[in-house]
Amino acid sequence: MKFQIDNKSENKLLERTELIFSVEHPGESTPTRDAVRSTIANAMSVPKERIIIDQMETEYGIGLTKGYAKVYDSQEGLTKSERHHLLVRNNLAEKKVKAATTKKARPAPKAK
Repeated sequence: MKFQIDNKSENKLLERTELIFSVEHPGESTPTRDAVRSTIANAMSVPKERIIIDQMETEYGIGLTKGYAKVYDSQEGLTKSERHHLLVRNNLAEKKVKAATTKKARPAPKAK
């Protein structure tokens, strides 16, 4: 797996660095979000818990995945800015379980 940062920009307002990356993986399956987060953590020398993989798209047949990631300066900035479903996808939060609703019983049909 060959990792490359294609574009890197600072977003000081949201206290993060935004990355556009590409991963070459010929003959292998698409890398997991966790594997890509570990690779970015090593490249940027930050903890893996402060990295969010927003999206990853694999180009069919050529073993190339392109994606967009956000590296936060602090854990507080991450939890303040990110949507919950992205935290769940990146294994940084638990999925919220909705309370089960009870159905109202229908009245029995009247006999004619």
